[in-house]
Amino acid sequence: MQIEQPARGMRHIDLTEVELASSETARQINRDIVLQLIRTNQPISRADLSRHSGLQRSTVSQIVEQLIREKWVREGTVASPPRGRRPTLLELNEDLVVIAVDIHPEEATVATVDLNGRLLSRSLVPLTSAPASSTRQITDCMQRMQQALPRKSIEGIGISLPGRADPDTQRLIFAPNLHWPDFDLKKVIEKTMGMQVKMENAATACLLAELTFRRIEGIRDIVLVTVSEGVGTGVFANGRLISGHRGMAGEFGHVSLDTSGLLCSCGRRGCWETFASCRAALRYYKELQPQSRTITFLELLNLAEEGDQHAAQALAKQALYIGRGLQLIIAGLAPSLILVAGDITSAWHLFGPVIEKESAKYALGGALPQILPTHEGEIARLRGAAALVFQRRSGREQQHKNDTEFFLLEDRQAAR
Repeated sequence: MQIEQPARGMRHIDLTEVELASSETARQINRDIVLQLIRTNQPISRADLSRHSGLQRSTVSQIVEQLIREKWVREGTVASPPRGRRPTLLELNEDLVVIAVDIHPEEATVATVDLNGRLLSRSLVPLTSAPASSTRQITDCMQRMQQALPRKSIEGIGISLPGRADPDTQRLIFAPNLHWPDFDLKKVIEKTMGMQVKMENAATACLLAELTFRRIEGIRDIVLVTVSEGVGTGVFANGRLISGHRGMAGEFGHVSLDTSGLLCSCGRRGCWETFASCRAALRYYKELQPQSRTITFLELLNLAEEGDQHAAQALAKQALYIGRGLQLIIAGLAPSLILVAGDITSAWHLFGPVIEKESAKYALGGALPQILPTHEGEIARLRGAAALVFQRRSGREQQHKNDTEFFLLEDRQAAR
């Protein structure tokens, strides 16, 4: 006799984090689903929203009216169907914007980004090792942008960081390349601008931008790697953004590949980013061309495109070490997709195959992920900073509800 096994076992639940579902929780989840469906299908009618979401038309109408009152959604054109009523189509409100900041060790980019992820304006601000004066320059730029957009509704400020902020305190706790002493960046900007500020690691922000503004559906395991003056990693595992203890999950850039290697800004030796960052590529070029002038990474890319063999060799060596570090990620996390963001993606036709070949050398069990460039460079970091604000949540509550939203959207899409 065959004994039937139960369809489900007992699932572990962390009682320190659990939150009982309420009618308000359900309404919030439904609201987020409708908003995401409008984003990915705009312009769209209320009837089509009901069909896509599985929600009753009356429920969809209530949610849409709420989103219109909150200025997230607006009514657009009137459709012309072959028969029946002419529905008014819905779209995101492009007048709702965020001030987005992408911080690097020597400069910050300040931009305004609308709800569709489009950049409306952008300015560069030079930074120093003095956080107070650097922050003053950033807020001065923000105020000029605010004055230049009198008809836009600014929802808040999002900041992409070259380091990690504690999810609970939002204080910068790890940014070795920035060389700033302890400084409450969020508090100073909020006090000056009178707006809510959200901060996140640049790689995680880029990953959030991909999840928010691109149509990545049905993929539950993604790692995004940013390559700039350092190497950062954002992790989306089993349908969840992973932050880890104190927001430190994903610091693969500071895993040592060679304990006798160069001293890293974090204090250790031979970290992945000392081999794979843009700074490393410039160092390789200087070793090959000792008499050359100091150049930028973009200039190095241009030299390679123009046929400079030393530039091409330096970038190929960087690509080799990017791929070598990806072996750690593939073995440790087994993602189905790895996204690479940064200026090197503009020369992916030259160096992408090097990265892919090296990363595949030690794949376990044939579990090879797809490796793709974002082709958006620094724009992805700004969009990610904007997405932090458009999420409208913070800390554990944001993570818990984000997890639920990703699961529900995938389940509903699979059911269709």
